[in-house]
Amino acid sequence: MDKTLGLRKILKGAIPLLLVVVILAFSAGCTGVNDSASQDITVEKPSGNITLVYKDGTEKTLDYEDLSKLPQKTGWGYGVSTVGITYGPYRCTGPLLSDIAGLADGMKKDDLMWVSADDGYMWVFDYEQVNGEGYITLDENLQETESPDLNVILMHTIDGHPLEYNDGAPYRVAVISDRDDIITEASCWVKWVSKIEIKGGDDEER
Repeated sequence: MDKTLGLRKILKGAIPLLLVVVILAFSAGCTGVNDSASQDITVEKPSGNITLVYKDGTEKTLDYEDLSKLPQKTGWGYGVSTVGITYGPYRCTGPLLSDIAGLADGMKKDDLMWVSADDGYMWVFDYEQVNGEGYITLDENLQETESPDLNVILMHTIDGHPLEYNDGAPYRVAVISDRDDIITEASCWVKWVSKIEIKGGDDEER
């Protein structure tokens, strides 16, 4: 009897102590998680410069901070190459080409925008194309379909992260819409954009 009673007393005293140990261990674990969550998280930002050339030849260098001050547009970009290979759909973010043109006093209807890449590739956009018009749109069977509203942007972010080199970093042209099933011909999706020039049309005074 005495031995049984002594064992019960020992167990009775050990249970509260065990609970205290468990609670302290749990608290330490929670504190560790909170400490980790409170650490500063570095968010990678796009970087890189482009040269904007006005119609009178004036040049201005724009970096990501300059471009980020413009209204940012996000939409679905889905392209197809000239041999029928599709790319996307991607969530694309960047300023409108038309807003970038606005930094160089805008474009008239007969003006052109020359967009050049580091590798020498260049695409010429007319006024309508800069403003999202005049594009052939395809469905996912690569059959022509009615075009929704399109926007043409200088993309710096794709699927929530900065462009990588193979995607066309630091900046790439993208034709976007609010739908993820609209495909555009991707020849105009200039990669590695380094220069945007506004060229005067026939109505420009010489």
